[in-house]
Amino acid sequence: MNTELKVLTSPDWVDFELLDSGNGRKLERYGSVIMIRPEAEAVWSPRLSPEEWGRAHGEFITTSEKNGGHWERYKSMPKNWNIYYKGLGMSLECSGSRHVGVFPEQAIYWDWIMAEVKAAGRPIKVLNLFGYTGVAGLAAAKAGAQVTHVDASKRAVTWGKRNAEISNLRDAPMRWMVDDVLKFVQREKRRGSYYEGIILDPPKFGRGPKGEVWEFYKLLPELLHACGAILSRQAKFLALTAYAVKASPITMQQAIEEIVPQGGTFEAGEIALQEAHSERLLPKAIFCRWKRR
Repeated sequence: MNTELKVLTSPDWVDFELLDSGNGRKLERYGSVIMIRPEAEAVWSPRLSPEEWGRAHGEFITTSEKNGGHWERYKSMPKNWNIYYKGLGMSLECSGSRHVGVFPEQAIYWDWIMAEVKAAGRPIKVLNLFGYTGVAGLAAAKAGAQVTHVDASKRAVTWGKRNAEISNLRDAPMRWMVDDVLKFVQREKRRGSYYEGIILDPPKFGRGPKGEVWEFYKLLPELLHACGAILSRQAKFLALTAYAVKASPITMQQAIEEIVPQGGTFEAGEIALQEAHSERLLPKAIFCRWKRR
């Protein structure tokens, strides 16, 4: 292994800003809506004044409730609203959980996916696993790929279809699948379906549509080998990100090296958000990605 670990940030946002962070919280702007959410990584002190934090329209309060807490609304907040990143539309909402429908630190990844699809010079097949609300897959589709989006949550898939509509990608060649990711990949191998690009964004823990249990450390090796079995001989890229796990980019790269063709290049490291008015970084995820030279 001979890889320089990198830190990726997303400097091209207009509709999002990380305004400040600290004391276990983060202050963010999504479009015109300012919110406060819990952030375990923010072990430092905030830099903005309490008055600046007081501009927030609402805050997610952590409790022992089913969804981990609830939203406190301090000012008028829309039930749903849209933001955009380079033509990709995202419908947001503050509902039952702390998540609003997008992980803005992933924008640098969307750029990379679009660049790799365009570099192929032809329509390629891309598989988006644990696709959530679909933005990574929509980035691939916008660049010309044929995309299969898989997530165990029917609600997330419905949300992804809504994002496709506001991104003007309603008619893009995309399949939307509600399924257990591992079972789906294993069936694709039996069907003889192969992909030139695979995107994985697995959670630490989750459940499939029929109660299947996903545990990151227990099942990731099996899933990666199953993905390796459906990588086309003309494979262009494979990208893996991970949140809230005690893993290392080195761990991820050495696992991926076993399944991708030889002759490619690797990048690995952390994905972070940079605060709007400082150089301070808020770590969000680890990543490893491979692409053919």
